[in-house]
Amino acid sequence: MTEPSIPVLDHLLEGYRRFRGSAWNPNRERWEELSQGQQPEVMVIACSDSRVDPSQIFDTYPGEMFVVRNVAALVPPFETTPGLHGVSAALEFAVQVLKVKEILVMGHGMCGGCKAALTQDLKGTERGEGGFIADWISMLDEARAPVAAKHGTTGRTAEREMEQAAVKVSLTNLMTFPCVRSKVGKGELRLRGGFFAISDGQLHLLDDATGTFSPAV
Repeated sequence: MTEPSIPVLDHLLEGYRRFRGSAWNPNRERWEELSQGQQPEVMVIACSDSRVDPSQIFDTYPGEMFVVRNVAALVPPFETTPGLHGVSAALEFAVQVLKVKEILVMGHGMCGGCKAALTQDLKGTERGEGGFIADWISMLDEARAPVAAKHGTTGRTAEREMEQAAVKVSLTNLMTFPCVRSKVGKGELRLRGGFFAISDGQLHLLDDATGTFSPAV
């Protein structure tokens, strides 16, 4: 019986070898420092989408960002009910242990999670068949209503409005965490919203005063 080929893994291993030769070996001192601990000053909450890797978009070195990625870059509200609260645990670690100074929530264009929230195509599906996604993006139900009422539920205008609304939902939910609210109030932590447009590679930042996103300069 012949063994199945693994071209995808082979491709990744080629990248690993390039990394060892061009990134790890020339920066051994940096990696040695990182082996003793990490001190990132910013936490980035981004989507799991393969096209929006924060370290690539911001061209950072290892150890500069503490990154959490999930469907649609969502932050659930603070809650103490039993369960597995992965994002909340990461947030708690970043704020309380690493003491990051900024948290950036970065949404992006062509987000499948936000599109599903807008169309609600996964509503009522079984877990394992789309139900887990439906449960997760239900956090956007309230924000969806005005978007759908104004722009409908299809097309790039409606989708972009939903994508940017999702960033605002996560920022609002961040402030429900006591540790975040306290540090923001003391000026020890800043929350920021961002939106990366895949089509033109442009990062947009949220203006807290106007509630609009503008290209970063």
